[in-house]
Amino acid sequence: MAEIRLEHVTRVFRGERIPLAGRRDEGATVADGPVAALDDLSFTAPEGKTVAVIGPSGCGKSTLLRVIAGLDQEYQGAVYYNGLEMRDTPPRDRYIGMVFQNYALYPHFYGHGNLSFFFRMHKAPDKEAEARIRETAEMMGFGFRQLLGRKPGTLSGGEQQRLAIARAMVRKPALFLLDEPLSSLDAKLRAQTRVEIKRLLNRFAITSIYVTHDQVEAMAIADNIAVMRAGKIEQMGAYAELRAKPANTFVAGFLGPYPMNLLRAVVNDTGAVAAQTLEIALPDDVRAKCGRGQGIVVGIVAEDLALDFSERHAEARNALQGEVASLEPDFARHSQYVRVQTACGVVTVSEPSNEPLALTQPVAVSISGSNIHFFDEKTGRNLAG
Repeated sequence: MAEIRLEHVTRVFRGERIPLAGRRDEGATVADGPVAALDDLSFTAPEGKTVAVIGPSGCGKSTLLRVIAGLDQEYQGAVYYNGLEMRDTPPRDRYIGMVFQNYALYPHFYGHGNLSFFFRMHKAPDKEAEARIRETAEMMGFGFRQLLGRKPGTLSGGEQQRLAIARAMVRKPALFLLDEPLSSLDAKLRAQTRVEIKRLLNRFAITSIYVTHDQVEAMAIADNIAVMRAGKIEQMGAYAELRAKPANTFVAGFLGPYPMNLLRAVVNDTGAVAAQTLEIALPDDVRAKCGRGQGIVVGIVAEDLALDFSERHAEARNALQGEVASLEPDFARHSQYVRVQTACGVVTVSEPSNEPLALTQPVAVSISGSNIHFFDEKTGRNLAG
């Protein structure tokens, strides 16, 4: 196992000039300028833990894995395994297991051949190879031995994924890197496979970095989650911590199946915040950082808002008036998520599933909970720290 630490890592891709045949602008630059896939990035993956990296497309997740693995050496900064700088260590000597989105199995080898290829390349004794394959097959669980006698082309997507994971595990890596390994599976198989991956990661206790777009997958598999944007780690921690204390508006508005509602507001004379007809008292520590007329952003999760859809909803005080824009049932929680179009934008509210609501129905949105966040309008930072 290894602790992985990155210090001030930057990876810049520069635009190239490509001839455009038959065009007057032949030789035009494809990109406007250099693009920093990783921008002065620093973070640590603790030994024996799984860190999931999530973020929008193009934020640098896959580039991060390539730099850690040593597949991309065109970076500035330092990558450490257990305190040892890895700049001059080739990928083959880093004891890494990698699983890709497309599995990258050898199609002409049987399952057994895919697992034994590493040992053949390193001229390891057959007895050692067979012992490691047998041990890995036992850990992979029921039905895995049947896959060893079949070629990848005869396996389902889930079976190929299990074989790819076993091929990475059989070499007993110090570090396990997974790049969106479940994205090509259907929903049911994805749910089953992530349970299997979590079981294996717990059993092997290998330091792992797991890149995914699926936040449910990240929650289910990882010990910690790192949220990336534009080549930087915005915040890292347990999912519950990130939801309860987002560092900025990006994390608040990105994390969760129904991200936090972000309402623009202005500090008024009484030290409260007025967002249209909705007024919210500022905590003392936040008020001390704000001046009259300053713009801030108020963050409220759907569960801390309530709807008034009675006949007197228009008379509701300290509430946002609007109409129902969409309804999304959540049968597992016996609730529904209601999107309401207001003068402040679309606001998402969680309501019991048995509440009778209809599209375009007039409603009033008010605050029902105390978990309210305040962010600086310019920097996006959480004013509570």
